[in-house]
Amino acid sequence: MSSETPGPQETDRLAGALAELGMLRPAEAMPLAGTRPSRPAAAAPDHSAVQPLRGGVRLSVPGARLVTTGAVTATAEAIGHTIAARGIGCVFGRPGMGKTVAAHHALDLLPSQTPTWRAVVAVRPDPPQLRACLLEACGLPATLAHSAQAADRALKETLRQPGVLFLDDAQRLPPPLLDYLRLLWDEPSTAAALVLCGAAAEQALDNAPAMRSRVLTWHQTAGLQPDRLTETLTEFHDVWADAEPADIAWADSAVARGNFRTWAKITSHLYALVRRSPRPQMDRPMLEQACARLRTYP
Repeated sequence: MSSETPGPQETDRLAGALAELGMLRPAEAMPLAGTRPSRPAAAAPDHSAVQPLRGGVRLSVPGARLVTTGAVTATAEAIGHTIAARGIGCVFGRPGMGKTVAAHHALDLLPSQTPTWRAVVAVRPDPPQLRACLLEACGLPATLAHSAQAADRALKETLRQPGVLFLDDAQRLPPPLLDYLRLLWDEPSTAAALVLCGAAAEQALDNAPAMRSRVLTWHQTAGLQPDRLTETLTEFHDVWADAEPADIAWADSAVARGNFRTWAKITSHLYALVRRSPRPQMDRPMLEQACARLRTYP
C-alpha cells in the first residue's frame, strides 16, 4: 500500500533531485507520484486470483490498488538522488513497512533509458552465488559464474553504464560480500549506483566499515501516518469506503501499528468477511473478526 496523494510540492521532489544533478531535464515528462491518471470506469472485478505486484510484493486481496504515500515519495526522492549522484544508498526499516514497494516505485519513475538491474539476495549466499545473482540481474550469461575473473570483468563492464543495481534483502550479505561489492564500486570506471534494501540492512553495513563509509544515502522507511489512515485505506481498497475513522484508529492501535503488510492482511480478511455477509458493507464486528485472525507483534 502506498497512499495519501501528495501535493504538487511533494510531486516535484524526485524530479528536482534528478534534474539538479543532470540526470533529468527539468521539462522532461515523468510519471511522478501524485500524477496518476484519472481512474477508469470500474469494470467487473475479477475474483479468480490475487496478482503479485512488482518486486514480489503481494497485496493479498482482489481489487487492491497501489497508491502513493508521502513516505513512499520520500523514499523515491532519496533513491533518485543516490542514482543521480551515482552513489551507494541504503533503504532500511522494520519488516512490513513497505521498503520494497517504495524502492520499486522509485525505480519505475526513472527515465526509460536508465538501465535498472534488480535482484534479491539469497539466504546465506557465498561468493559464487552472489556473482550468479548479479549476472542474472544484469542480463549476463549465467555460464560466466563458473569463472570469477570472467564474471568480474563482465560485471565491471556492465557497471560502466550510469544505471542502478538494486539488491533487496541486503541484510543477508555478510561482510566479505559487502566488501566484494565495495571493490566493484571502487573501480574508477564504475558509473552505476548501488541501492541496498532490507530490514536491518543498516546493521549489516555496520559490520563492514569500509563499505559503510561509502554509503551516500541512508533512508529509513516510515510507517503509515495515523492521521491519514482513513484516506489511505479508502484509496487502497473499496472495502474501506464506509469505515468509521474511529474503527480504523482502533485497529491501528491494537493490531496494525502503521505496518503496511499488516494492513494488507487485515484488508484481505475483511474483504472475505464482507463477501460472505448479507450486509453490503463492513462494520466494527467484522473488523474485529478480521483483526482476530492476525497475530499481534510487540
